[in-house]
Amino acid sequence: MGYKILIVDDSKLARMAVNKVLNALHPDWMRVEVSNADDAVRSVEQASPDIALLDFNMPGRSGLDLAAELRKLKPRMQVAVISANHQQEVIDRAHALGTSFLAKPITEETLRTFLEDAVMRLERTAP
Repeated sequence: MGYKILIVDDSKLARMAVNKVLNALHPDWMRVEVSNADDAVRSVEQASPDIALLDFNMPGRSGLDLAAELRKLKPRMQVAVISANHQQEVIDRAHALGTSFLAKPITEETLRTFLEDAVMRLERTAP
């Protein structure tokens, strides 16, 4: 089964890097790309993605603030916060929100592991 994935990063280059890895892992999955938190919220309301990859450091709202909002909008959605900021406080806050934390630069192995886990959770909670 194909899933729909939301990629949120203010850097076009970072979104391209994630897409490159996704093309290798799941070329059939639909993708929605946005560059900020407001567009991400609209995309969740309109496109209803299954999985979200959120940059931590964005103008306006952080990826952690966005993750909290998305968890309320769509609790079943699997969310990962991606950041080059590997401080334990950021990682702990991500986990406290029920999201995963993935270190930048994102690798194929890191993304594969997250996506495999996300798919298992989605299948386990399917209506």
